[in-house]
Amino acid sequence: MRKIIEKLGVGEYLLALAFGSLLLVSRLAAWDFGLGAGRNFWAFFSEMIAFLPLMFILIGLIDVWLPKEKVERHIGPGSGFTGTFWVILLAMLQAGPLYGAFPVAYLLWKKGCGVRNIFIYLGAFSTMKIPMLTFEIGFLGLKFSLLRTLFTLPVFIAIGFIMEWYLRDKQFVISAPQKEKG
Repeated sequence: MRKIIEKLGVGEYLLALAFGSLLLVSRLAAWDFGLGAGRNFWAFFSEMIAFLPLMFILIGLIDVWLPKEKVERHIGPGSGFTGTFWVILLAMLQAGPLYGAFPVAYLLWKKGCGVRNIFIYLGAFSTMKIPMLTFEIGFLGLKFSLLRTLFTLPVFIAIGFIMEWYLRDKQFVISAPQKEKG
């Protein structure tokens, strides 16, 4: 079986092909679970296809227009609590799903952002975006949202400091994915 997969060159896509096959079988057999999974998959897929190209265009523009020196000065390793404030503000002003934060985090890292601020940015992005907060306030109330923010923000800041301390002597690098040889 392995030789057939290697000969066809579908090894990298085997999981996606299996998923697609299961969706097709579910559709033909009218299985409720499979039909629901297919609807959810297409809903998330179309959201991602609509969102990611714009996100990558924006990231490309920021990469070209934002000088590395400014990033290092404002949110770099020596920026202190001012840098923490700036990454929290950046995270709050953004919109979109969490997978949109990772390319921005990579860009910030590439431009010289401190490790602590990367982790704080990701935490703040996941919990403190203004569009999400307004939705949360509408359903759960202002008091709940303020309390949740007051409890989660210090946790993310602490995680940022802990990760900075943990990765200090580890020669931590983020590298681009490499293609397989073959």
